[in-house]
Formats: sequence, structure tokens, C-alpha cells
Amino acid sequence: MLSEKSLQNTLDKIREISGADLAVYDHAGKVCASAVEGKRLPSESEIAAFAENGEDSGSCRGFSLAKTADEDHKLYIVAAAGGKDPSLTAGLTALQISGFSAGQRNRQDRENFIKNLLLDNMLLIDVYSRAKKLHIEDAARRCVLLVQPSAAKKRTAMADIEMLFGEEEEILVTVADDNGIVIIRELDRGEGYEVIKATAEKILETLGNDGETYVSYGTITSGLRNLSRSFKEAGMAVDVGKIFLPDRRIISYSELGIGRLIYQLPIPLCRMFIREIFDDKSPDEFDEETIATINKFFENNLNVSETSRQLYIHRNTLVYRLDKLQKTTGLDLRVFEDAITLKIAMMVVKYMKYKETDRRSI
Repeated sequence: MLSEKSLQNTLDKIREISGADLAVYDHAGKVCASAVEGKRLPSESEIAAFAENGEDSGSCRGFSLAKTADEDHKLYIVAAAGGKDPSLTAGLTALQISGFSAGQRNRQDRENFIKNLLLDNMLLIDVYSRAKKLHIEDAARRCVLLVQPSAAKKRTAMADIEMLFGEEEEILVTVADDNGIVIIRELDRGEGYEVIKATAEKILETLGNDGETYVSYGTITSGLRNLSRSFKEAGMAVDVGKIFLPDRRIISYSELGIGRLIYQLPIPLCRMFIREIFDDKSPDEFDEETIATINKFFENNLNVSETSRQLYIHRNTLVYRLDKLQKTTGLDLRVFEDAITLKIAMMVVKYMKYKETDRRSI
């Protein structure tokens, strides 16, 4: 079913070209859209009577009339007056509405197909038959991007993204759920993640990098049956990124590293891991100085000299802090195995705190 906004946009464009006054009615005679100046339109009863007769065209009050129908077989009546040939304008407008309706239905069918595909709601044999009917190539290389707009951009994000990409055939934009917009980017041979990243940057720039809008993407896949995997990866990427990459607004699944493994751990196992290493003390109880020292030590690949230089402290002061941490936790960060243990433990604690906050917000 066509929206009144779509009908109005169509009439405005045709009126601009033809110079004719135009109106579109439904089968009951109600005006759905109008681009008329200074003329009295046919009445509701007159249009309803025309809708009931068997003629495809006619005239009333100086307006040429033509019938058309959308894909749901809902009848519309086009009225045209003025311009060079109002009867021709009415007929062409009716054809335009019919074609627009068919295109809209085709787009809706494609979107429904993609949504069911992403959510694994289709049998494999149905995937191939539906793709063939909708003229969607199976073997093409594609990647799924997921956009989570900020609260301020949520109402306008979909329209902004659709306007950004326009009619680009290699890009399909659809809504996944209340929280995200899905963009499926098709790739030519030789194109890779640099194209996907550029697309993500373009989206973020369009929506405005307000610090609360995220764009994530999964891995590049071949074959429609693998699109759901890329979609799930994109969803995981934004969740994991919020925990372990708080400064990022564009997040790639392939860059998540160990974070994506931790994200899949059950919370009871995480608690057990922290308890076994630290007894009653947890890494999130360290003071700010200790946390800053640990983070800087990791950033500099366990290099004592470089870490002390960047912290503006004497080397011996850093060694003292590391010795103090070793006494507290039993872990010597100058030993690789102990450093890895503490690094993972700190990430696990971040994950646990995120899940706890997430549960409270539900």
C-alpha cells in the first residue's frame, strides 16, 4: 500500500514537469494527495461513482480521470486538469503510480527476504529459490554493517542513511530491530575491508560523530547463506567494542582479539576465575595510581625504562610499584605469564561489570 507522502511526492514532481493540476483519490472518493491551485476538485461522491463504473478513464468538472491500482489491488483514481494534454497526464500519472507501487513492493519483498535470511528464518532451499525470484545473486561477496544511532539520531538515522546511498545497487539498507540499522555492502573482485571501513566512516560522518553512535561490521562472506554469520559478528563487535574499546565508534569484528573470547564466557566461570587468582581482592579495587601504572606498562610491552619515562617517574619508583603489586596479588608483571594473567583478569572484570550494568538497565 502506497503512503500519502509517496503519492504527494509523485504528484509534485509530475506537476512541476507537466504544469497540470493533479489529485489522487482512493476508491471511496477520499483525496489521498493533491497538487491543485485555484480549481474545484470533483467531489467525493462523483469520484466514488466513477470508481464503481467499468470505465478506465473519464472526466468530471473539467478534470480528466484515470484508474490505477497498487500491488495490493487497492484502486486509485487520478484527476488531471490543465497543461497541454490533461487526459495524457492523468494516464501517465496512473502508470507512474502503478510502477512506483510495484517497485515499492519489490523492495519490501527484498527487505523481508534479507531480514529472514539474517535471522536464520529460512531453509537453505528456500534461500536459493527466493533469491532467484528476486534477482539477487548468491555468489557475490558481501559484508554486513550494523549502525546503532544515538538517541538523538534514532528517528532520522534511517532516512539519512537512505539518502546517503541513494539508489546504489551494491548497498541494501534495512532495519534489523528497534536498536539497529543493517547495511549490506556488496563488493567487487579485489575490494576488501578498506571499502567496508570507508563505508562505515561515511555513515558515521553523515550521522555525526556524537560519541554515542556506533558502526560495526562483520567479516566478508561469499554466498547468501553466510550473511547471517556476518550479521551476528557485527552485533558482537559493537557489544564487545563498548566494553574493551570504549574510544572506538567504528568497530570491526576482526579487530576484537581476545575480547570476543571473554565476551562468550559465562558469568559464573568469570567469577570463579577472578576468585581463584585474587581471593577476596579484585582488579577493579586497585587505586588509580596502580591502574595507571599497569595500563602504561602493558602499553609499552612490559618495558620498564619506557614506562617510567612516560609516567615521569624514576625507574626505581616503577620497580617499587611493581614489587608492591606482586606482594598484593602474587603476580609479577615483569614475567610474561603473570602479565597475561593480570591483563585477562582486568578484561574479565570489565566484562562482568558491563553485564551487571546491562542487566540493571533492562
